[in-house]
Amino acid sequence: MENVVVGPCDLAARVDEALAVQAVAFGLGPDEVAIRRQIVLRHLGSPGARAQCAQTGDGRLVGFVYGLPNDRTHWWSSVVQPYLRDQGNDGWLDDSFVITELHVLPAFQHRGIGRRLITGITDTATQPRSILSAIDVDSPARRLYGSLGYRDLARAVHFPSASRPYAVMGAPLPLPRPE
Repeated sequence: MENVVVGPCDLAARVDEALAVQAVAFGLGPDEVAIRRQIVLRHLGSPGARAQCAQTGDGRLVGFVYGLPNDRTHWWSSVVQPYLRDQGNDGWLDDSFVITELHVLPAFQHRGIGRRLITGITDTATQPRSILSAIDVDSPARRLYGSLGYRDLARAVHFPSASRPYAVMGAPLPLPRPE
């Protein structure tokens, strides 16, 4: 099995590689990738935004995560806020670090890379908690988040451009490590 190194990276410089990973892992077409490229670059220009990459020994990007301190004026927050409010959880939008994207190539999944990416990036957060959204189905991603202490804050969240509902999840930081 190929050794994979996880650590901070300049994701803006590697945005096309990252989006190629996301396209495979998330099933995106070229039009969606083009839209997301602009979004990722805009996010990475936000104060406090940072990223971690997973790469093989020869430098091939096989996974990435990026996030930033939450801001209630951001589009994502404006969409999820009513759902969180309905559940009494909209306070989670304050003083939280948002995991914006986390993707690992399928051939490299189930090797702890996603866990290393998310714990690596949240370990650098100064906020006391983290929030994220994930497709609202039983999946390896949701099981990973649950194992790290994330709990459902709102379910059946509908984003305007998404065909499937999402769950918003939150966890106190630092994330727990296995014994």
